[in-house]
Amino acid sequence: MTKLLLSIHVLAAILVVGPITVAASLFPRYARQASPVAALLHRICRGYAVAGVAVPVFGIATAIQLGVLTDAWLLTSLVLTAIAAAVLILAILPGQGRMLDGAGAAGGDEGADDTAPRATAARLAMLTGVFNLLWTVVVVLMIVRPGSTTGA
Repeated sequence: MTKLLLSIHVLAAILVVGPITVAASLFPRYARQASPVAALLHRICRGYAVAGVAVPVFGIATAIQLGVLTDAWLLTSLVLTAIAAAVLILAILPGQGRMLDGAGAAGGDEGADDTAPRATAARLAMLTGVFNLLWTVVVVLMIVRPGSTTGA
């Protein structure tokens, strides 16, 4: 059962978190250009964020099976995962929505001041970088498992 849970956890992480990181990273560039691709990238981020709940659920189930739920590396990973989820839900997704609303309202006016959209895009790019960095640290913790007695 442990191998099945671990397999589902790893596949969910790859197939769900991967597309979010790519779509969120590409979004600011396409949103600045008022490209219809930006709306698709936002929809990908929103949809996969919901499916992303499977990653910690199966991760916790695997940790229970392995008896490592109280290990420091796992608890740190859970906290970092919660922070990454909060960054996505509370900052990235709403920021993308605001950029999309602003792009539709501006209507591509050539003479309009584009300082605000550039600042918003830069902020989104920074937040996405933080989100991606958090996931990178979680992946490293999952591989290295410092202090783990289950072998690495």
